[in-house]
Amino acid sequence: VGRVFNAGMLWAMRNRWWAIGLTVLLFAASVFSMQFVQNQFFPSSDRPEILVDLNLPQNASINETRKAVDRLEAIIKDDPDIARWSTYIGQGAIRFYLPLDQQLENPYYAQLVIVSKGVEERGALIERLQQRLRDDFVGVGSFVQPLEMGPPVGRPIQYRVSGKDIDQVRKHAIELATLLDKNTHLGEIIYDWNEPGKVLRIDIAQDKARQLGLSSEDVAQLMNSVVSGAAVTQVHDDIYLINVVGRAEDAERGTPETLQNLQIVTPSGTSIPLLAFATVRYELEQPLVWRRDRKPTITIKAAVRDEMQPTDLVKQLKPEIDKFSAGLPVGYKVATGGTVEESGKAQGPIASVVPLMLFLMATFLMIQLHSVQKMFLVASVAPLGLIGVVLALIPTGTPMGFVAILGILALIGIIIRNSVILVTQIDAYEQEGYTPWDAVVQATEHRRRPILLTAAAASLGMIPIAREVFWGPMAYAMIGGIIIATLLTLLFLPALYVAWYKIREPKHS
Repeated sequence: VGRVFNAGMLWAMRNRWWAIGLTVLLFAASVFSMQFVQNQFFPSSDRPEILVDLNLPQNASINETRKAVDRLEAIIKDDPDIARWSTYIGQGAIRFYLPLDQQLENPYYAQLVIVSKGVEERGALIERLQQRLRDDFVGVGSFVQPLEMGPPVGRPIQYRVSGKDIDQVRKHAIELATLLDKNTHLGEIIYDWNEPGKVLRIDIAQDKARQLGLSSEDVAQLMNSVVSGAAVTQVHDDIYLINVVGRAEDAERGTPETLQNLQIVTPSGTSIPLLAFATVRYELEQPLVWRRDRKPTITIKAAVRDEMQPTDLVKQLKPEIDKFSAGLPVGYKVATGGTVEESGKAQGPIASVVPLMLFLMATFLMIQLHSVQKMFLVASVAPLGLIGVVLALIPTGTPMGFVAILGILALIGIIIRNSVILVTQIDAYEQEGYTPWDAVVQATEHRRRPILLTAAAASLGMIPIAREVFWGPMAYAMIGGIIIATLLTLLFLPALYVAWYKIREPKHS
């Protein structure tokens, strides 16, 4: 191994421009190949639980939601890959897992927590559930996912449409959803709010009501006692007091005729029909309106059907979204949410610290090397670790995510450390009287073994976590980067050193 490294080092030093050109070409190829590395925010958890979200039309009752859940439970009850499950109708699951995406209580929403028998069974079960929900639950927005790591996001693809007027915001949101629906990578599209609900509005003629000695509050209390019920007494249950609620029967509470025929008792004790001083009519209104910066905002949400990463899909959709946004009237806009937004929030603090990190590294290198030129020589090797990162991520299909970025930042320090060790050894040999050429050769040979051993230790130390779901991307990035960067430190850096200082090989060599 030593003879091979010596021969390679001498060839690189004697053919310095060829070596430098080849290295630059490899670096350019790695930069180009980065487009084939998928981006990922955080990987999924390796826990066996699966979350299944069911979103019915927003004017659906909780009874319809229960019926949909019963149908799904009938399908999964005999599945051999399922150990058990829990169902939550009208609300999301309780927070049994810290990054769980909590859901608001809504009658049209339900969530199932399905525990599979293992991680391998989990993948196959998710595919079966997705296919069955698409085929048998038409009109129901479904989302099947393993537990997330990192900040909770929910459906990874999200776009927010906001503006001044609710009706116009709804119109533009539907147009954007129609545009997104053409993309085959996207799953079912849902809105956080959009569908108006049918309500029964009662308008009281205040002048007639006052003549009868009634107020709007009196009428509201009586109607609420009929529909929702009112506590008439209490009973003891051990140490607890339980309200006894009196209300109309289910058949009466669910029909508008009950309200139209309702008799209102006046303070004088006489009964007056509600229609004698009020009108009853149906209307459509928005039961829920989300606002952002005080503007009505509809969030369009969708899952990804295939293995494509959400970040890459958002990049693919960006030209169409920008064109759509440019065509909106003044005061209306489209903003990107979901995984891309949360990823930007997570990576923003890291990006803001990078300039300070580079400044401190440059400062310490100047203190150590006492030379601006040698500082640039040492720093020039650091970006070459990208070659190894790309060579490790692409063949393994590992995406570039938050954890992998942390590994790359740590990789920079390892590469620069090895380069500093080599350059300082060259200086030491020159001070001992070696010729510049011999100093480079002897320093590289002398430091080759410790550099290789530390690189091997760092790489082998990453192998146990390479199969981990969370730490795997960082391990692959660091293993590939350390191996390639170490080789280039021992081959490229000596060639660059002799080229920069115009060192010639002595004739006696």
